Amino acid sequence: MKFTTRVGRKKLWAFLLASSFSLSAQAQQGNQKLCVYDLLGAAGDIFAMAKDYEVASKAWGGNVKIHAYTDERIATQDFIAGECDAVFATGFRTRQFNAITTSIDSLGASSIVKDGKVDMNASYEVVRRAIQVFSSPNSTKTAINGKFEIAGIIPFGTAYPVLNDRKIQTVEDLAGKKIAAFDYDKAQAVMIQKIGAQPVSADITNFASKFNNGIVDMIAAPAAAYKPLELYRGIGTKGAINRFPIVILSYQMVINTSKFPVGFGLESRKYWSGQYDRALKLILRAEQTIPEKTWSDLTPENMIKYTIMLRESRGSIVEQGIYDKQGLSIMKKIRCSVNRADSECTPDSKTF
Repeated sequence: MKFTTRVGRKKLWAFLLASSFSLSAQAQQGNQKLCVYDLLGAAGDIFAMAKDYEVASKAWGGNVKIHAYTDERIATQDFIAGECDAVFATGFRTRQFNAITTSIDSLGASSIVKDGKVDMNASYEVVRRAIQVFSSPNSTKTAINGKFEIAGIIPFGTAYPVLNDRKIQTVEDLAGKKIAAFDYDKAQAVMIQKIGAQPVSADITNFASKFNNGIVDMIAAPAAAYKPLELYRGIGTKGAINRFPIVILSYQMVINTSKFPVGFGLESRKYWSGQYDRALKLILRAEQTIPEKTWSDLTPENMIKYTIMLRESRGSIVEQGIYDKQGLSIMKKIRCSVNRADSECTPDSKTF
């Protein structure tokens, strides 16, 4: 009887010891710093969405604490250095962690040409379906790259050509013009050189000032950047924002899996997928705040011509190792699910 009691006590102590280690690990794992890039810092819409996420994530075993950044370069650097356990930034910056999911942010990858024009509703449907695909349990392997995991994607809006001269209406008009190109998105410089323009090195902190000060003739930016970055200064009375969709941008959350509970990434992706409509409303609201006189339009012929040009260019960019072949193949399948009648959806099509 005494022997049985001693064995029981040993088992009890072993259980308590294991439990204490487990609780300690959970407590240590339970404080995660999420670094959020927002043009307006803690006053921005993205940060506001992150606040709601902070609360929701508790249901999946997280204890996320959000921190605002106005420079996404610093946010991603802090994440890489281990000062952040997660980062929420644009697809351009998060491509280094996952080239497949950030294929959404490839030139023209979401654009749908239908009935002789670029159909923006259908194009955003491509983005919606892409987010759903990348957020599903079947795509868990795709979402994980080493210790990094994509933990959520939302749309950030269409990057439009912002010009200092509204007379620029064709690719030929851009020959010799100076266009800002982000250092960390090599595809931009490739495309700019392809059309005979001059790429000017820039990043998120200075591309707007270079445009506003006349250093470059064109930048690509979403409507959300118009007021915060005072793009109306560079546009002036002669410039315009052209309604040609260069790329539909995304925001992507990346986590260090060692800092979060098992299964957290999937629940997080599902959460952000459910925030699509909220994000889209913010995008449309931002576009509506831009004065109608600021907008300009390409001819329908040129709209289609340049969309196809971007499509053809993606292939050469893939060959240069800048874009991910698997990711663009997924995007093409999604485009074809939205618009099966497109010529790129034929069995012998080689486009990306």
